[in-house]
Amino acid sequence: MLLRLRDRSSPAPSEITPEALYRGRRQWLAQAGLLALGGAALASAPLRRSEAQAMRLAGVTPNPRHVLASDEKLNKVEDFRSYCNFYEFGMDKSDPPVHAKAMKVRPWTVTIEGEVNKPQTIDVDALHRMAPLEERVYRLRCVEAWSMVIPWVGFPLSELIRRVEPRGNAKYVEFVTLADPKVMPGLRYRSLEWPYVEGLRMDEAMHPLTLLVLGAYGETLAPQNGAPVRVMSPWKYGFKSGKSIVKIRFVESQPKTAWHKAAPGEYGFYSNVNPDVDHPRWSQKTERRIGEFSRRKTLLFNGYGEQVAHLYAGMDLRKFF
Repeated sequence: MLLRLRDRSSPAPSEITPEALYRGRRQWLAQAGLLALGGAALASAPLRRSEAQAMRLAGVTPNPRHVLASDEKLNKVEDFRSYCNFYEFGMDKSDPPVHAKAMKVRPWTVTIEGEVNKPQTIDVDALHRMAPLEERVYRLRCVEAWSMVIPWVGFPLSELIRRVEPRGNAKYVEFVTLADPKVMPGLRYRSLEWPYVEGLRMDEAMHPLTLLVLGAYGETLAPQNGAPVRVMSPWKYGFKSGKSIVKIRFVESQPKTAWHKAAPGEYGFYSNVNPDVDHPRWSQKTERRIGEFSRRKTLLFNGYGEQVAHLYAGMDLRKFF
């Protein structure tokens, strides 16, 4: 009997969203038009999940400066909810939507400490009121060479940073995420050192593109997507975006981040999207957009080079990867 081996560079049939499903509801040109009309347009589409698991975000202002090229479509909200990396809830992409339901996202507080003049503990609902929420359409690029296009909701992280008044010796911002073994079965596996820690250099954290994310698709974040608060720097690989944040620390030395500690030769501290720096076990030159059949070229800095390349002027991007 002849056995045909699947080309591992191509998605499995089970990973491919049928064309009939992804066309229509979120066509990109139509979506760009809706963005100009206001946040209610996104909230009007029916969603296939319990309203108890998601809350509409009122008063969100679409930000037209962050609308992508017209040939890029938003991913379906179902893609975003069901295809997840959140190892605290399991290693498989389908684990977080199942196990994260047990995580309670209210009440929730975020502690801000370290080299700041105004350390404090902030309730997540106070974060919602801290600055006007806006919707920004950003690419999400995973180090595993897949990507999505997501309408994130939040406000620039710099708004929070200014309010806590970092001291002059605060060079980095460290994000510590929830580690609750009662609801996170993935903590039993020592794949990483828990709690999950990520970090940004101060100028990266203050960059206008870096978003403190409180929602997506016009709603608060679902647990499997990092509820109730996460961070997003769209020019970096997705694992830099700490989910379910409970502590933000301002520090003088470069944080010892989770993946860099686990495999420093594979996951650099900066982790900027760079097609010329391959992962040791696969190429980063192309990516597979979830919902598409063919692969596309990976863009340097995930396509945000015009805005962020100056942050790394004079740095060897192969050494500081």
